[in-house]
Parts: sequence; C-alpha cells; structure tokens
Amino acid sequence: MYNDNPTIKNIDEDKQGDVFFKEQVANKTEENNKKFYIESYGCQMNFSDSEIVASILSDVGYTPTKDIDASDLILINTCSIREKAEDTVRKRLRVFDKVKEQKPGVLVGVLGCMAERLKKKLLDQEKLVDLVVGPDAYRDLPNLIASAEDGDKGINVLLSREETYSNINPVRLGSNGVTAFVTIMRGCDNMCSFCVVPFTRGRERSRDLFSILSECTDLFNRGFREVTLLGQNVDSYKWKNPDTDTTIDFADLLEHTSQIHPDLRIRFSTSHPKDITDKVLYNMAKYENVCKYIHLPVQSGNSNILKKMNRTYDREWYINKINRIYEIMPNCSISSDMISGFCGETEEEHQDTLSIMEIAQYSMSYMFFYSERPNTLAHKKYEDDIPLEVKKRRLTEIIRLQNQMSFEHNRKEVGQYHKILIEKVSKKSDEELAGRTSQNKMVVFPREDAQIGTYAYVKINDFTSATLKGTLVEETEYLQHQS
Repeated sequence: MYNDNPTIKNIDEDKQGDVFFKEQVANKTEENNKKFYIESYGCQMNFSDSEIVASILSDVGYTPTKDIDASDLILINTCSIREKAEDTVRKRLRVFDKVKEQKPGVLVGVLGCMAERLKKKLLDQEKLVDLVVGPDAYRDLPNLIASAEDGDKGINVLLSREETYSNINPVRLGSNGVTAFVTIMRGCDNMCSFCVVPFTRGRERSRDLFSILSECTDLFNRGFREVTLLGQNVDSYKWKNPDTDTTIDFADLLEHTSQIHPDLRIRFSTSHPKDITDKVLYNMAKYENVCKYIHLPVQSGNSNILKKMNRTYDREWYINKINRIYEIMPNCSISSDMISGFCGETEEEHQDTLSIMEIAQYSMSYMFFYSERPNTLAHKKYEDDIPLEVKKRRLTEIIRLQNQMSFEHNRKEVGQYHKILIEKVSKKSDEELAGRTSQNKMVVFPREDAQIGTYAYVKINDFTSATLKGTLVEETEYLQHQS
C-alpha cells in the first residue's frame, strides 16, 4: 500500500566490527548531543524500516527530533514505485540542501528503494546527499555516518539474502501507542513486470517465528492492541525451525500470533493472490482477533494485461479466489490496487478492470496510472504507448467507480453493530474518538467515557464514502445483534 505523504517517524555480519563502530559514534554523539530527523515515503514497509533505523541510531547516541532546523542528521526514506515519488524526494532534498547552507556540518542521507536504485548518481552527479543507504544496509549506518563526518561519502546499497533485522527492537516514536507494524519478511520473488521492488529490496527471506512472536508479545505488554504483519508478499512467508525440522507458513504464523492474547488484533499486508490459501482463510475465520480484511491487489481485470504484467494468474482465477474468500468469510472486506494504461492496454481491456471491480466489490483501492520504471521487464520488453491523457481518463473512471462502491459499502453499514479498537481523537472534534472495525473501516463517534487503546461497541448511524459515524452501545446490545 502506498502513501505519498511524508511522516516524521518515531521512529550475519562482523559483529565485533559493528560494536566497534557503534562505540565510536556513540561516544561522539553523546558528547555533542546530536539529533536526527527522518521522513518516510511510500509503502508501510518504509515506515516500518524507519523505526528500525531509529533504533539503530538510538543505540549510537542520536536522539530524534521533529524540528529539521535542530537536526544534525537528516534522513529521507524513499520509494521508487512511481516517478512521482522520486520527484517528491528530489524536491525535499533541495529543501534539505538549504538547511545545510544555514547549518554547516549537517549530514543528509537517502535511505531505501530510491537509494538502492540511483546509488552514486545521488552522491556524485546531483551532489545533494552525504549518505546513500539501501534497505539491507541499515546496520552499517554508524560506520557510514562516521565516514561522512570525516569528509568521505558514505554508500552501502548491497542487497542481502539473510538480513531481516530480527534482533532489532524498532523505536515506535510518534506512534499512537495502540497500533504497530511488525515486519515478518523482506524482499520479493514475484518479478511483476512493472515493479522495481525485487531489484531494490532483493529476494524473499522470512524472519524466524520466535522473534516475531517476541516482538508482538512485547508490544501487547506495552499496551499496544493491534499489530500489522508486513511483507511485500506476506502469504509466501516460510520459515523452517532448525530444532524440529518443521516448516512454518503464513497460516501457521497467523495462528501463533492470534494466540498471544485475544485482545491483540492481527492485520497483515500485502497479499499476492497466487499465495493466499484456504488454510490462511480458515485461520482468519477461526480467530475473532484476526481482522476480516484482505488487501488483494488485482492490478488489471484483463487476462492479457495480467500476463504482460507477469502476475501469474488470469481474470477467471482471480474471480474464483475472490468468491472463495467470500464463501469462507462472508463478512470479509477486500481492497485492491489498480493500474490504468499499462503497455498496450485497449479500451476493452480497461473495461475488464472496471467490471472485475464490480465483481469483487472492493471496499477501497489504491489506484494509479502506469508509470514506467527503468530496468523493469516492462521497460525492457514493452512500449509505454498509452497517451498520458488516456491513462488519466481511465484512472478517473476507476476512481469514480471505486468511490461509488465505497459509498454503497458504507451505506449498507447503517444500522449495523461493530466492535472497534479506539485509536485516536477525531481530526474534526476533540469531543469525538475514532477507531477501525475488523473490516478496516474508520468509525467516528462521541467520546463519552471511552478511552483510546480500548475496545468499544458502536452502532452505525450515518456515513460518508470514507467514514462511518456511530454511537456507543453496551456489549450486551452488540452481542444480541451478532447472533
């Protein structure tokens, strides 16, 4: 899932060397009370990675700040999924450059997917940064910072087949204290023709089960009540226990995490349609605290375009998967990703995307027009031949249809009852709180005596296409309407 908006995040190798560099930088930073500022763009994985980076920097004496002018180290965690995302980062780097002019000695670093893809260009040609650090090289940050402080350029964009950061406890700065991301795997093996992720994040590798359960348990003990299990393709999670020689798949992981405590909600993202199994669906249905929501990107509703995209399924197969989800979990909500104007897409093929949306009845979607990414299979094999105005017109039609379906989804909620986890104060009024249903729909309701971080029972009375509005009810009333 993609987000164009930046956020200040609250944010094996030679271990002896790693400790040596940590001690070196820690001594320098403690003496100088150095601060770091970090922005994150793109998918949830990037936001989660920023929390890992914050932990690594914390270990060597840096403290976080939301004031960019007070920072000694400015980091931007980047995304390369679309050209617009990279353009946004470049604009921010020019802003950071002005901060450097006002405060000599400030270091600027680019992290993540864009760092891996553009590498030395960011350091040598554009000369906007001092550090370029790929998503598998965050442990090397203390070393790279020390090098940059000595006047050298710091670059490490090596991809790893082992790195999962499983022994790093992320710093949840800026968190609401209720929900948290837990990365369960890294990389991607799917090689969709439009996507840069396999090249910027490397091959799939899964964290060990015990480190995931330990992190989730620690979060629950600290008061968090929801975790989102993250991966480029969570359904392909697979870890082999060396002690028992048994293999743990994603369905097993869901079951283990759901049993930490009934009050700990479990979400996950993202699923690839080819890998989500009946075993996963049945475990979702079995445990009340596993949320009944699946993000299942389709990208296109036409089999020919799906083949060009190398999605490994066709239209009929995807529809059958949607039907299977609703068969096992009639109350499940499904969202999706759609790309308009992929290489060679005809008007008829575009209409297939609109029709599959109506069949799937998505509750919401992330919708984009095709943005060619350098060095992908689509870039090498197909011509980006759909005019921009056609891409935008088709995207407008997709967005219009999704808005209509989201409105209808929410209209049907009026009169329904939900158990929600209260996450925050409403943006519009301090007298209202907000939280999500199991189906990932945001509900706003009068505060009364309810508390953030607890569960509440709400009856839905009104709606917009984006939000449900309700009132608090007693648990007995809620249970009466669940039978």
